[in-house]
Amino acid sequence: MEPRNALPDALSASANQTLSFLQRRFREVGIRPKTQHGQNFLIDLNLLRLLFDSAEVTGNDVVLEVGAGTGALTAMLAERAAAVVSVEIDSEVAALAEENLASLDRVTLLVADALRNKNHLNPVVMDAVGEKLAAAPGRRLKLVANLPYHVGTPIISNLLVGEPLPHSMTVTIQKEVADRLRATPGTKDYGATSVWVQSQCAVEIVRNLPPSAFWPRPKVTSSIVRIVFQPERRARLGDTVFFHGFVRSMFLHRRKFLRSVMVAAYKQELDKSAVDAILETMGLGPETRAEQLEIEQFVWLAELVRERLGAAG
Repeated sequence: MEPRNALPDALSASANQTLSFLQRRFREVGIRPKTQHGQNFLIDLNLLRLLFDSAEVTGNDVVLEVGAGTGALTAMLAERAAAVVSVEIDSEVAALAEENLASLDRVTLLVADALRNKNHLNPVVMDAVGEKLAAAPGRRLKLVANLPYHVGTPIISNLLVGEPLPHSMTVTIQKEVADRLRATPGTKDYGATSVWVQSQCAVEIVRNLPPSAFWPRPKVTSSIVRIVFQPERRARLGDTVFFHGFVRSMFLHRRKFLRSVMVAAYKQELDKSAVDAILETMGLGPETRAEQLEIEQFVWLAELVRERLGAAG
């Protein structure tokens, strides 16, 4: 095995991620990229390397990659990581990845959907990740992936729900989603995803990527985003499952005032006077909307509601 600071096999594999190679290889095996799987392969090798470098993978890391494609990024990750669990939903494309990854014993390639459903990760995938994390002390989970557009938000959001929590997530996603992740109160992009992720993580947009960086070309701009988990932020949330559900419910009806949304969300548990008391405690007026609240205000509001629900129960 080559030393971890060298990437000979990985560079060879990434050379197979050019437009001409992919088009030729797909023709040879008689397949095409599938839009239903969000298959847009990152063919700019400099940007592929930027994605890899931004993840800062080390020998203590277990990497989860969602969307293995033909295995170019997977091979690069395997040269640095303790282990890589790579997931590819398309069996035909996974067969191409297996050709590139056959000599890399640190890779576990799963032909599966990374999601069980919109709100849950596939337990088969997470069991494989857990096994690799448990194989040695001090290992950390990192998500590094050219994420298919349609699973970007649920993959990122669901990884923050329960154990194991990611040390970081470095991914390519649709720029619209990246803007949502970093959005500030009062802006059109600020919503449940913004609050949920920022309540636990620092979010940085590393680079915006043009459609020409991918094959097939998407109709939108993409971004490389680095999301770093902050344990001290998560510790403030109390009951994280409650907080997650609370935040989503507060943004179900963006045009409505926060008071009306809260009354509707907890009509079986809290009457209007209880809701008014909570808002008064925080100094929030009757015309306040959810998208105006700072992250700290959301944390406070969720805890007040949870305490009141506990007292009512």
